This record gives sequence, structure tokens and C-alpha cells, in this order.
Amino acid sequence: MAALNALEGAALVIGGIYMLVMGLLGSPDSPRQAEMGGLTLLVLGLIPLFAARGLLLRRSWSRGPALITQIMALPVAWTLLRAQGALIPVGIALAVVAVTALVLLLSPATTQALGIRGPRTTPGA
Repeated sequence: MAALNALEGAALVIGGIYMLVMGLLGSPDSPRQAEMGGLTLLVLGLIPLFAARGLLLRRSWSRGPALITQIMALPVAWTLLRAQGALIPVGIALAVVAVTALVLLLSPATTQALGIRGPRTTPGA
């Protein structure tokens, strides 16, 4: 589970570096947009990387950012699945990783390992 989050974070960081370099050295239609997109991907890549580290260290706070990352990945996967060519397999892979990570993050074993307690019931309610 931590590995899946780290994989997504690394992919975002690599994509961000690529966009940033191409914005600076390449000839994109809009260099400013490419550079800003690259910086955005770099920052977004830090979220799953921090979550992966927290999951490895069994920190309960890490499940929230990890869940958000997977939920955000689902619409991206859907968009890639509706594209053409080589983006379809990327969309399939992203969807499989996101759904697998969601199932693992929400499993009772993960909840217990992270020390997350369920909702408390009040007596007589």
C-alpha cells in the first residue's frame, strides 16, 4: 500500500520534472503554462510521497492523504481511458493501482495497523 502511494508520487514528480524541463528548454505552445504545470505536478507528487512515508511508519494521519490521492486518481484514470492510443493502457494501470490502494487503505487490517479506532457509540443510543 505504501509502495503504491510512493509509485504514484514518483510518477507525478517525474512528470513534473519532465514538464518543467520541456517548458524551460523545449518549445511548447505556452512555456509559462508548461512550467506552471510542471511545478504543480511536483507539489502534488509530494502528497503521496509523504503519505507513503507515513504509512511505512504506521502513522494514522497518513491514511487521509493516501485516500485523497487515490480518489483524485480515479477521474484522471477515467480521462486517460477515454483518450486514444498509448494513454489507454496508462489509464488502465492507474485505475488498477487506485482501486487496489483504496481497497487496501480501507481494509480492517490497515485500520488496525494504523491504530485508527472506529466510531464510538454512546451508551443507551
